[in-house]
Amino acid sequence: MFKNHPKGLIAASLSNMGERFGFYIMMAILLLFLNYKFGFEGSQGSLIYSVFYAAIYLLALVGGIIADKTKKYKNIILTGLILMSVGYILLAIPTETPVKNMPLIMGLTILGLFSIAFGNGLFKGNLQAVVGQLYDNPEYADKRETGFQIFYMFINIGAMFAPLLAVGLRNWWVQSNGFKFNADLPGLCNQYLGGTITPEASERFSKLAGEVGNTSSDLAVFANNYLDVFLTGYHYSFGIAIVAMLVSLVIFVVNRKGLPDPASKKLDTGQAVKVVEMDKDEVKQRLYALFAVYAVVIFFWFSFHQNGQTLTLFADNYTRLLKLDLGFTTLEGAELFQTFNPFFVVFLTPVVIGFFGWLKARGVEMSTPKKIAVGMGIAAVAFIVMTLGSIGIPTDAERLAAGGLADAQRVTPFLLIGTYLILTIAELFISPLGIAFVSKVAPTQYQGIMQGCWLGATALGNQLLFIGVVLYQSIPIWATWSVFVVACCISMFTMLFMLKWLERITK
Repeated sequence: MFKNHPKGLIAASLSNMGERFGFYIMMAILLLFLNYKFGFEGSQGSLIYSVFYAAIYLLALVGGIIADKTKKYKNIILTGLILMSVGYILLAIPTETPVKNMPLIMGLTILGLFSIAFGNGLFKGNLQAVVGQLYDNPEYADKRETGFQIFYMFINIGAMFAPLLAVGLRNWWVQSNGFKFNADLPGLCNQYLGGTITPEASERFSKLAGEVGNTSSDLAVFANNYLDVFLTGYHYSFGIAIVAMLVSLVIFVVNRKGLPDPASKKLDTGQAVKVVEMDKDEVKQRLYALFAVYAVVIFFWFSFHQNGQTLTLFADNYTRLLKLDLGFTTLEGAELFQTFNPFFVVFLTPVVIGFFGWLKARGVEMSTPKKIAVGMGIAAVAFIVMTLGSIGIPTDAERLAAGGLADAQRVTPFLLIGTYLILTIAELFISPLGIAFVSKVAPTQYQGIMQGCWLGATALGNQLLFIGVVLYQSIPIWATWSVFVVACCISMFTMLFMLKWLERITK
């Protein structure tokens, strides 16, 4: 797979695997962790999640500016890896649940999240700039798109296992403390302790408590114990990311000398990069094209990254959960659905690369902007599937009043699995190709900051994520998915409208 590609590609990919591993642990458990840890019932947890994910990408712009100014790309990348590791350490420290000292525990949580976000900002865009320089060598220039697709696929290998390990560790901890896992119980425990539980939900809570191993006649004692054990398991799950980050740190340190430095203007062969001087008008046109694409992809990321928000809530609240008994622990939980996206990325990337190669062999070569537009249309199809599959299910308010849904009332897990499959195909048309587009179009002197701006556009889309949860809690579930259909269609038609101009810029 790496044949005919620069040798630094595999080292850069391995260095990024730890970041992706931690990213998918956060994608799988962060919103649920915030809601259950702090007893959130509205959009508070969603808002913190949205700000965090916006900061991850927005701070990449800051990281790009710092690297472009200091010219110390590799040092900035190393600093980012260290900061992310520190952030996961702060989140992995078990603290008492239910939370009694809210300012202290919330402060530690926010500090940990900020450390991860800032570290990611220093790391992600600048590593992408390094990968881009590998393909500045004329020998590899025509393989740039494929190279970024391979890079994107390879860094997701570890991400396939992140939700599995997080869920397995959390459920093992619950079982080792004498309880069984139940997806509805943490929310019911918080409602019971907060005095917001309905009579119907209270009856179901009492029944479930007995089923999972409650030995206390006092439901308040059980609620406190179950929450403390459940959330401690989540804390330990964050600890898995520390190991992955340290592995990436070691890999980067060992291989950093073999990676190109965008500041040196040299190829991995030691030859000087041939810098093409652009006049001011061409620089302006390229920057206009980049910012036009940035503006469009905001709508896509607002929709796609619902996999960590409304789609996770839908898995937890409305979907029959996947279950795998390993003997010493049981893999069961809404978080498991987050495994499918990186799984599909890894196994579909060769298919997508082969599809583009097949088209090219027959004289049909799609431009990068056209591929991005097609990807946005595919994402719209994914949310159409969710819309049709959610017709007739109870609203979120009705579900809460009943204390949750029995398995017979929940939808098939294949609805979400199919949606993730379609969304992943859309992602493969957009994310790695978008990074390649930026790498190709950005003027040489703005490589770091333009990669940061691509991630900054993702940040703006992520900042809007909480709107999805507000809609999820306020209108019928099928109507919520319809909003994302519209957002993806807006992105697609806008890209098609600009297509000829963008294709002219990229020639």
